[in-house]
Amino acid sequence: MYNDVKLEKALYNLSGKSFTAALEDLDPTSNYSGSPLEKLDAYERQLKRFNIRLTGSDCDRVEKFFTSTETAVLFPEFVVRSIRKGFSETFINDVSAVKTICESSQYLGCTIDDSAEYSVTAEAGPLPTASVREGSDAVVLQKFGRLINASYEAVRKQRLDVFGIMLRSVGVRLAAAVAKKAVSVLAEDAEQITADSLTYAALAQLYGSFDDFNMNIVIASPTDASKIAAMDQLSEAKPDAAGRLVLPFGAKLLKTASAEDNTIIGIDRDFALEFITSSGLVLETDKLIDRQLDQIAVSITCGFKKITPSAVKVLTVSAG
Repeated sequence: MYNDVKLEKALYNLSGKSFTAALEDLDPTSNYSGSPLEKLDAYERQLKRFNIRLTGSDCDRVEKFFTSTETAVLFPEFVVRSIRKGFSETFINDVSAVKTICESSQYLGCTIDDSAEYSVTAEAGPLPTASVREGSDAVVLQKFGRLINASYEAVRKQRLDVFGIMLRSVGVRLAAAVAKKAVSVLAEDAEQITADSLTYAALAQLYGSFDDFNMNIVIASPTDASKIAAMDQLSEAKPDAAGRLVLPFGAKLLKTASAEDNTIIGIDRDFALEFITSSGLVLETDKLIDRQLDQIAVSITCGFKKITPSAVKVLTVSAG
């Protein structure tokens, strides 16, 4: 049972396993099927065990994690979950068709040449060929990170919900840096459509340039996104559950400062981009457990690869 799990630093250092995965091995969620605890994961059950409240009117303060050596072990996971929540709420997940874990600092992957026309094949005639080959250009994974200065004395009395939001904001900013790389990979060597001005007709032209694939995501800078939102044709457009504006032809409008003004990127999200990472968010845990919070270092090593070039089109608007 979760009350009997021994919490120690070593759970963060098991090869190939996250802290939560290590806890799940010791306290499987499957054991709680049909009980009031079945909706909690192994980490959340430890919070319940030690009565650490992360939200609500009776939310605890940071120092609650440091009431014992065992509860201190739970603190780094709180930090990384808060940052990860901010990271995952950004548009990276919205534009990535698949996430690949790569143990190397470089990733080749594979490419497909499927340029031959799909048409009727004569009886006994050869079938057109689609060739899948190992990639010739390696994607070099790059490290994105942040060093947070926060002494224990400065944060010990801070409510966990407030401190969690601060960490979550770091995740948002970290993801914004990663997003710049994603946008540059999408735009590189993509098929171009040009227009004299950003109009609904130009957006419709971008939509119509997709043939085998469907434009279900439109990426625009804040300036261009505001222009699109102000178009008369979008006066009755409705946002989706996440608050993203859905254009009349079904594409979601994603606003990001990573996109350049006068450059609108349309993609088929299901086929366009591969998100490659050597790990999830990496956090230095020992210092946090020992209350040496002077610096919290968090990072992610990742890169992007275009999967299907024809699933990406770019509308370039004349700056004048």
